[in-house]
Amino acid sequence: MPKMKTRRAAAKRFSFTGTGKLKRNKAFRSHILEKKSPKRKRNFRKAGLISKADFKREARLLPNG
Repeated sequence: MPKMKTRRAAAKRFSFTGTGKLKRNKAFRSHILEKKSPKRKRNFRKAGLISKADFKREARLLPNG
């Protein structure tokens, strides 16, 4: 049986933590930043986690996780 291929788009966006959760970057950070508060922009830098509802679908895109 051949190896499973990783979805490259998903590999660039998500990564597994040491405990097996999926880490992601936050949205709304790219433009129209003047109206967003510094605190809000600072929090966009921190990584978020994939929600429990989406985890199974996203983890399937990264088979070697």
